[in-house]
Amino acid sequence: MLLEYNETAEGNPLGLRPAYQLYENKIYAQLVDRFGLRKVYILSAGWGLIAADFLTPFYDITFSQSAERFKRRKKKDRYQDFCMLPDRVDEEIVFFGGKDYVPLLCSLTGEIGKEKTVFYNSAHAPEAAGWTLKRFATNTRTNWHYECANAFVQSI
Repeated sequence: MLLEYNETAEGNPLGLRPAYQLYENKIYAQLVDRFGLRKVYILSAGWGLIAADFLTPFYDITFSQSAERFKRRKKKDRYQDFCMLPDRVDEEIVFFGGKDYVPLLCSLTGEIGKEKTVFYNSAHAPEAAGWTLKRFATNTRTNWHYECANAFVQSI
């Protein structure tokens, strides 16, 4: 239904917001400003890998073990995740996010993309077959990926 709504909803009668606008942190808007709507995707525990401009209802689902129980997506949960990346990607794909999201990322992207980089912050590198792993050193423990994405935007 949500796919159909995005394809046919003239004027967005339900007032859904583009995925990147659902997040309070300004880095999402900065990524869109820097790279454009067509090159930014959100890896969502609720929806999968969705385009930044995908009209999405508010949701609060996470892989984080520190979240309230009803918000947590468990590995055994069955979702019909989207993968909105095109089948062919000629530019590098870069992921900023917690290690709990990496298995979903890998399962959704498979053979998509030539160069793929996962930034991580944990003491041990996550398993991510087909991805280059780069440790982002910071003392920030919660939402460190916002700092990492900002450093990436500033370096380009």
